[in-house]
Amino acid sequence: MIIENKTFDEERALYGSKNLIAKNCRFDGPADGESAFKECSDITAENCFFNLRYPFWHDNGLKISGSEMTELCRAALWYSENIEIADTKMHGIKALRECRNVRLKNCDIISPEFGWSVSGVRMESCTAVSEYFMMRSEDINFSDVDFKGKYSFQYIKNSVFENCVFDTKDAFWHAENVAVKNSIVKGEYLAWYSDGLTLENCKIIGTQPLCYCKNLKLINCEMIGTDLCFEKSDVNACITTPVVSIKNPASGRICVPSVDEIIRDDENSKGEVVICEKCKCDKSA
Repeated sequence: MIIENKTFDEERALYGSKNLIAKNCRFDGPADGESAFKECSDITAENCFFNLRYPFWHDNGLKISGSEMTELCRAALWYSENIEIADTKMHGIKALRECRNVRLKNCDIISPEFGWSVSGVRMESCTAVSEYFMMRSEDINFSDVDFKGKYSFQYIKNSVFENCVFDTKDAFWHAENVAVKNSIVKGEYLAWYSDGLTLENCKIIGTQPLCYCKNLKLINCEMIGTDLCFEKSDVNACITTPVVSIKNPASGRICVPSVDEIIRDDENSKGEVVICEKCKCDKSA
């Protein structure tokens, strides 16, 4: 069934619909109804306007394109799976949560607490502004994503990020089995308490990064304005730029062209710091 150029504002306007295409429709109005597409399957929304709460809950099979979710469209997609979203503004708080198998492309996201407890999300060529972005999610794959915010990617697992720009405080805390490649990561206190984080061909900017880490690897990375790095971390790093200071690495080996200060005031600090003009580390390590 195809619905075009209609406006819906009642509660559960299209509840339980199946195999429905909505084109140029508005979900807005004085009735202020919630949950327009709750418990639906195989829904396509093209060039639609969502200004009401909770439109897509407990759905299976969603294709959303060329649409807008306003600030009033809070908690837009929860408990849903098999989702494709393209060329869409997602501007309501908590826009994506407890969902599975999600693909986003060319989307503009302004949404605090976006992407909590999501499994299997692919994001390509998107911009995002958020706090606590993607917390406790798994199997994330991002490419060409520009993110600004705070407390991003906490407690995530089994994820890959490529060609991204992240301007974010406290990113990747407690992250497990994560790879970041060919990206810029700017912010304070990067990736504390992570386990199995690999940064390759990345630029890392900001104070006190990469402390209390386990199984940490840096391959051919730049570090800009980074002081008090690697405190109590198990780390193997090949760094191509000077570092301000390195403090008490627990174990491993850090190769760096120069460092202004190496702080050793912990007797358990056994990590080796090697000064070399050109890192000769095994790039595959």
